[in-house]
Amino acid sequence: MLRVHMSMATMRQLIDRKVITRLNVHRNMALAGTVRWRSSVRQAPLLTAVPARALIDEQISIEGRFLPPHSPVTLWARMHSEDGDLWEAFAHYNTNAKGTVSLTSDQSVGGSYFGCEPMGLFWGLEPAPGSRQGLRLRKKNVETPFIVHISLLEGHISPGDGKVTELAAATTERWYMAPGVRRIEVRQNRVVGTLFLPPGPGPFPAMLDLWGMAGGLVEYRAALFASRGYASLSLAYFGHKDLPGPQNSINVGDLYFKSAFQLLQDHCQVCADRVGIISLSYGVYLALRIATQTDVKPSCLVCINGPVGSTTKLSDVDGKTEQFEIEQKYWSYDDQGHVSFREVSLPSNLLPETIVKLENLSCPLMYIVGEDDLSASSIENADVIEETLRAAGKPQLLTRLSYPGAGHLIEPPYSPNARSSLWSFKPVKLITLWGGHQAQHAAAQEDAWKKILDFLERTLRE
Repeated sequence: MLRVHMSMATMRQLIDRKVITRLNVHRNMALAGTVRWRSSVRQAPLLTAVPARALIDEQISIEGRFLPPHSPVTLWARMHSEDGDLWEAFAHYNTNAKGTVSLTSDQSVGGSYFGCEPMGLFWGLEPAPGSRQGLRLRKKNVETPFIVHISLLEGHISPGDGKVTELAAATTERWYMAPGVRRIEVRQNRVVGTLFLPPGPGPFPAMLDLWGMAGGLVEYRAALFASRGYASLSLAYFGHKDLPGPQNSINVGDLYFKSAFQLLQDHCQVCADRVGIISLSYGVYLALRIATQTDVKPSCLVCINGPVGSTTKLSDVDGKTEQFEIEQKYWSYDDQGHVSFREVSLPSNLLPETIVKLENLSCPLMYIVGEDDLSASSIENADVIEETLRAAGKPQLLTRLSYPGAGHLIEPPYSPNARSSLWSFKPVKLITLWGGHQAQHAAAQEDAWKKILDFLERTLRE
C-alpha cells in the first residue's frame, strides 16, 4: 500500500487535471492529511524458484503468483547437458482462487508427471524430441552446475506443439559440489581416482565410491558425499586411460582396492576407523569381495543393485579378470532390440569360484534393490546375502531396502532416470536396458538417499 502526504487542495487539483483518475482514493479520517490508494492495474505474473542455487539433493520451491484465478497454466523446465543435448519436462496446473500455483502443494493434471510432485520438473526431465538415441544424463564436471530454466506458460499446452506465451520465468542452479568442498585428483601408489574433502579441517568420516562396468571415473556422487560432510574417494578401476591396459579387462586386483582404501584411511583429514564403501552394479561384487576376502575392514557397506559374484573368469587370485565379455547366452532382448543383462547375474549363473564369502562379513551392510532392475538380478542376489548372513548368525548386519518400480540406476535424488541408454558403439551399436518407471524410480531415489545418509550417520559418526 502506497502512502502519500499532501494537502487536500493539492489533491483536488490533481483530480481536476485527471492525473490520478485511475487510482482508487480512500480517505482515512483517523490520520489527518494522509491519503491511501491501491492501483487497479494487475501486477505482472511472477515465477519464483527458491533457492536459486542448491545442491542436487535439495528441494526447490517453485511458485507462480499474480495470475488469473482458476486458470490453466503450464510449467516448462529446460536444461542442456554438458554434451549440448536439450532435456525438458512440463506439467499442467490450475491456479487457485488467489491466482497462485505452488508445486509444493498443487497437483499436476497432465504433462511429464501427475499429482503433487514438488521436484517433478527435475526428475521428469527427458531428452527433447528429435534428440540422439540412448542418452543418459550424467554430470562430468562437478565444479559447474546444471542450469535449469523454468517458464510459466499460458494454458495447458505441450511446449513442442508450437507458439507459446511465456508469462514469467526463473532460473535455478543444481550443484553436486557445495561451496568450500575441495576436489583433488589422485594418481598415487598406482591409484587412479578423485578425492573430495568437505570444508574445514576435519577429521572426517569417509567413503570409497565404486561404480559399475560402464568404466571411467565418475565423480558426482563422491562430490555430493563431501557436500554432506564425508571425505569421499571416487575410484577408477576399469576403462580409464591412466590404468594398465587393455581397457576391456580389469587389470587391477585386490591389492589395488586395498591401496585405495588405505590411501583414504591414511589421509590426515580422515578418521581412519570410520571409512565405508558405497557401490553400484559390478562395484557391489568388488565391495563385498574387499570386505570379506582381504584384510580391509570397512566400517559399513552400501550396495546398490549388484551381484555377489561374477561371470567373468579371474586371471589370478588377486581378482584381476580376463578380457571382460558379458556371457551372451544369458542376454535377452525387448521388441526394440535393446538388451537386458539381468539373467547374467542370477546367482545360479555366477562362477562358483568368484562368489564372495559373505559369512566373513563383519560390518553393517545396506543392500538396495530396484525391483524393476533390468540389468542385474538384484532381488535374487539380495536373497543370497540375506540367507547366508542368517545361516552365519549375522542377520543383524543387513539392512535391506526394496523399491517396486525402481530400476538399476538408483542415484542421488531428483535426477532423471534412463530406462535404457547407449552401452557401446563397437563392434555394433548396443542399447542396454536399466529399468525403472519414472515416478516410482524418482520416489525410490529420494527415499534411498535419505536412508543412506541416516545409515552413514549411525555407522560412521555415532
